[in-house]
Amino acid sequence: MNANKALWEKGDFTRIAEIMRGSGEALVGELGITDGLQVLDLGCGDGTTALPAARLGADVLGVDIASSLGAAGHSRAQALGLTNLRFQEGDASDLHDLGDERFDLVLSIFGAMFAPRPFDVAKEMVRVTRPGGRIVMGNWIPNDPTLVAQILKISSSYSPPPPEGFISPMTWGMEDQVIERFTQAGVPEERISFERDTYTFEYPGATSELVAAFRSYYGPTMNAFEAAAASGRDAELQAELETLFSEQNTSDDATSIPATFLRVTVTR
Repeated sequence: MNANKALWEKGDFTRIAEIMRGSGEALVGELGITDGLQVLDLGCGDGTTALPAARLGADVLGVDIASSLGAAGHSRAQALGLTNLRFQEGDASDLHDLGDERFDLVLSIFGAMFAPRPFDVAKEMVRVTRPGGRIVMGNWIPNDPTLVAQILKISSSYSPPPPEGFISPMTWGMEDQVIERFTQAGVPEERISFERDTYTFEYPGATSELVAAFRSYYGPTMNAFEAAAASGRDAELQAELETLFSEQNTSDDATSIPATFLRVTVTR
């Protein structure tokens, strides 16, 4: 199986996505979505940003490498009666079944950054965006002190080294790397802009319970715990993550943890 597909079909990412819904809806609300706008949501998961976009009247196609997440998104859309939203399986680095210049907005929030071959990802996103349309990405930032960058950093320290030729998804959080990828895809640098933004993880229970959810349902963390257990270090990893979550929690009676990301906007 495709390694990226296996990673995101592992566990149940819908359980993590549930704590990101509010921030997803808020972000989509800032994008100026109008009735009939043609939107592609790449790496859409179970619809954290695709569903709010459809509720605002856009015609939305959600594409994700994990068929299980697309099925979950389809169920959510059906439950809400959204006939202007559909999901299909696909790889952000190869959108061969999608026509050129088809979408007004290509959106990818913590999705396409995890696809292999980042230059192909940029090329494909540009190809399917119509002239005058936009690409909006949300990407985690390497070595950022906030939650997700630190989860991934800690997890990688317990995991085997990546295969030769592996390009870290975190490079999508580096402005110079983003500029290189999109300019090579034909976008002038002056049409690429950046800002720092925040996603907040909201969970009704204690931070230790949220760590347990990441351990049970989030592919990268699950892999890290499996590797740590093989060397007898799983308790060490557990303690390190519980400390991280506790220190970053801003709520007294639940869990609320902000995480900084790089918002990229590209005008076609």
